[in-house]
Amino acid sequence: MTMTVDAECLALTRTLRRRGVVVLSVFGLVWALAGGSGLPAPGLPVAGALGVLLTAGALAAGFRGTAREVTRPVRLPERWNRGVGVVNAVEVAAIVGVIAASNAAGRQEWIPVGICLVVGLHFFPLARLYDQRQYGWLAAALTGLGALGAALVAAGLTAEAVRASVGLPAALALWGTALLVARD
Repeated sequence: MTMTVDAECLALTRTLRRRGVVVLSVFGLVWALAGGSGLPAPGLPVAGALGVLLTAGALAAGFRGTAREVTRPVRLPERWNRGVGVVNAVEVAAIVGVIAASNAAGRQEWIPVGICLVVGLHFFPLARLYDQRQYGWLAAALTGLGALGAALVAAGLTAEAVRASVGLPAALALWGTALLVARD
């Protein structure tokens, strides 16, 4: 059975994938900087420089990839954009809650752990809402990294070691997913 796809659907698919590549790549840089801040000197400048290069590479590859012919148009559920808004609002509120609770408890080492868990969990519904299966893989990876970070905090690792152990792999997962989204 052949599916006929109109130009508007193809344009929306390409636009959503480009936006995804941009958001994933930029937040990959944010996580690289957070992770780099946990490394001994000169960890942050090195992580930052490498992060900028990898972000630029992911963006360039992403825009090249999304410029190709769309091979799998998205199939968005009804009112998908409202769902995305709700998921993102809950994510932001949860991140603010994680930061406030961690600071109030004097346990800042929980901030990257909690944020990684929240970000990971928010990608589960986004995978369905955007019809982007790669977001499911990213959700599992980031949620797993958050759980790993919780285990590291419980084991008594320093806040710096936890930031590096969670932030740097999270950056790689985000950049990798940006490249996969661009190829879809």
